[in-house]
Amino acid sequence: MLNEERIILMTRLASYEQREGKKNVAIGGYFRGDYISKEVIGSLISATIAFGICFALYIFYDFETFMQDIYKMDLLTFAKNVLTTFLISVAEYGIISYIVYSVRYSRVKESQKNYYNNLKKLAGMYEKN
Repeated sequence: MLNEERIILMTRLASYEQREGKKNVAIGGYFRGDYISKEVIGSLISATIAFGICFALYIFYDFETFMQDIYKMDLLTFAKNVLTTFLISVAEYGIISYIVYSVRYSRVKESQKNYYNNLKKLAGMYEKN
């Protein structure tokens, strides 16, 4: 005779494995610090590239005026302003990335914990029969 509770639990476990389980196994395979560091470094690299592209677009938008004013402006102050803006932008992006990936890692670990508890529950159901 079929045990409906066991079938429902097995279906739930199989559904988890096929959908989010694959992603979660990849994330859960890392230690917390390693996963967050890897993702934050990748985010910082992306933020640096994005800032470089935005800065180039800003310069090239009105390149003629920029070239005319380059001899009138204080280049050291301009470089300090650009560097300050860059550091603030990348730092904010890094902090946001750290928070996002920390939350994502803790959710994955909680999800895996529930999955393994359900596996134990299923094994207990088989032992009863």
